[in-house]
Amino acid sequence: MATDSFAYAPAYRTPKQRAELGRAARRSVPRSAHARFEPASDRADPVAVLQAQSVGRIPELVPIRYGRMLTSPFAFYRGAALIMAADLAGTPVSGTRVQLCGDAHLSNFGVFASPERQLVFDLNDFDETLPGPWEWDVKRLAASLEIAGRDNGFTAEQCRGVVLAASAEYRRAMAEFAGQRTLDVWYAHAAVEQLVAELSGDMDRTTIKRTGKILAKAKTRDHLQAFAKLVTMVRGEPAFVSDPPLLVPVHDLLPTDLAHLLDGEVNAALRGYRGSLTGDRRHLLEEFRFVQLARKVVGVGSVGTRAWVALMLGRDAQDPLILQIKEAQPSVLAAYAGRSVYTNQGHRVVAGQRLMQASSDIFLGWHQFTDIDQVSRDCYVRQLRDWKGSVEVDQMSPRSMTAYAQLCAWTLARAHARSGDRIAICAYLGTGPVFDRALAEFASRYADQNERDHSALAAAAAAGTVATDDR
Repeated sequence: MATDSFAYAPAYRTPKQRAELGRAARRSVPRSAHARFEPASDRADPVAVLQAQSVGRIPELVPIRYGRMLTSPFAFYRGAALIMAADLAGTPVSGTRVQLCGDAHLSNFGVFASPERQLVFDLNDFDETLPGPWEWDVKRLAASLEIAGRDNGFTAEQCRGVVLAASAEYRRAMAEFAGQRTLDVWYAHAAVEQLVAELSGDMDRTTIKRTGKILAKAKTRDHLQAFAKLVTMVRGEPAFVSDPPLLVPVHDLLPTDLAHLLDGEVNAALRGYRGSLTGDRRHLLEEFRFVQLARKVVGVGSVGTRAWVALMLGRDAQDPLILQIKEAQPSVLAAYAGRSVYTNQGHRVVAGQRLMQASSDIFLGWHQFTDIDQVSRDCYVRQLRDWKGSVEVDQMSPRSMTAYAQLCAWTLARAHARSGDRIAICAYLGTGPVFDRALAEFASRYADQNERDHSALAAAAAAGTVATDDR
């Protein structure tokens, strides 16, 4: 069953009828039922799941993925979206579908620049996006908060408090959006400077100071900063630095003839990708010429998939643009929520991102590219950096994580309200803390399971079943 065509524009129902749908769902799926999590009796071995997922990835990079996941239970969780997708498939759902991020843990939120050069806060990773039950994203976020809190040494009560605050904010925000006009929901966004001013009363001095530094740093993490860090001059021409295996120019990776062949394939892919952009942005891109390609290791869960960076130049060598060309595989949710209607997985990622984000990268698009192994793969393209910033999760106190959790929850609610029936979800959640308490219980139970899975990977590494690399 294909799912991306689910009811973005359903048959008309009045707000009263939509609210009744949400209240009726409580009778078949009580809100308290969301506390449940018991691993299935036939639950797949988590290490076997990760190994199966690594088939087809670049073999020499897979140990880096495992090494990064072993750093902590939270790092493991970041790379274990497929494991959790199977677990979520067995949990209760109320029946309302939205466009899911698919991997809505707290480190997949951050700040970046809007096309209007305003610093905004939003979701920033959509590799797994697909329509599905709204509860799956909320539970992924809640469990990440519990796990991150434990990693930071919070007490059980402090972890529970963070999750309760996030759930209450998701519920409150959904009620806010349910009462708004449709265009008001669509235009809603989180302007960072305004948010910091509003939240400063809930933050201590240390958090306020750290937040200011994060925002200042974000504005320096742009294409020029990426250019300065990743590019050097070779015989008067800009070229990517070599830092294997994390960044490797294609001419260091392949014999000269194959490198030239791959350069040609990427040039062809970039020409094809232009067709996924609007006319004005296609015109802008045509002001740049392709110079060089390099393979780059990114993230945690994505390590081992194909990810390239393309150096482009405009008027001269001081006018750079660095595009990231990232392989797009089927969503980890596809086996449980249904396959995408988009034949190109990059198109799936871009469509989901544009639907969920208030403001997306102007160069966001999709195509296919033929890689070193001569296999054609779906991909999406975006700028490598554009005022990118993220919090240091391991530096958070209970108070600062609570404030951040509420911001993430508001952002997730807004993203869901854009694509799903916000009135039905609001009516289902209600005004009391029933769902909040259930979600906190679920998060605690799933954090226990995540710790067991992390230990299983550690045992496999110790036994030599999986190879690891801590870079």
